[in-house]
Amino acid sequence: MASIGKSRVSVVKIAGAAAQLLWPASCGTCGALIENHVDDLCEKCWQDLRACCGADYCRRCGLTASRFAIYDGACTQCRDKQFNFDSIARAGIYTGVLSKAVLAFKHGRDEVAPILKTLAKAALASAGFENPPDQFVPVPLYWFRRVQRGFNQAHILARAICPQLNLIKCDLARTRNTPRQALLDAKDRFTNVRDAFAIRRGHSFKGKTICLVDDVKTTGSTLNECASLLKTAGAVNVYAVVIAVADPNFRDMRS
Repeated sequence: MASIGKSRVSVVKIAGAAAQLLWPASCGTCGALIENHVDDLCEKCWQDLRACCGADYCRRCGLTASRFAIYDGACTQCRDKQFNFDSIARAGIYTGVLSKAVLAFKHGRDEVAPILKTLAKAALASAGFENPPDQFVPVPLYWFRRVQRGFNQAHILARAICPQLNLIKCDLARTRNTPRQALLDAKDRFTNVRDAFAIRRGHSFKGKTICLVDDVKTTGSTLNECASLLKTAGAVNVYAVVIAVADPNFRDMRS
């Protein structure tokens, strides 16, 4: 039996070596060749990713802030702002390798999906939400864009952080094909998503604590609009989990 076990290990090693020879692994973000098929990123990109995900942040707005700069649950950047969501958890800053990975994910690059799924689960685990979510709601795409892309990245992330599929609710719908938020300035982003969502007929979120899931928060306009609708539909609390937050004030400490 021992010899059989050793022979199986040898076959696996040979197969792995052959795969590496025939199909060299490449980094999911920069394309550099990597030696280990188990790895998804090269060493340089791993280091960059750690830098994108290492900073403290405000749990009210998601922007980078020292824990000593938080007063009464808000940082200096969001103290005078109103949010319809109650708290936000993020994996990191939308910059460098993390932004490249998110964009690759949107364009169907499956090799970065395990990394982003792990980051989403880590963000939720460290969120510290006041109440545990009853249901998870992925921020929806307009149906035509969903067909074009073939998937909704927010729904994939929601499934990663909530394996109980019955707790993932897709009863929040996007009712019109709005221009991409990334192409607009802050003021236009707010008006762009106004009245762009609706709760599907016959559904109620009454008494529920909801966790919105998305890939990126920029100004927060989309999350605000979705949270407002969910609370109108009866949700008691609405939290948000995102992979990355666009933070113009973030400075890479390595520079």
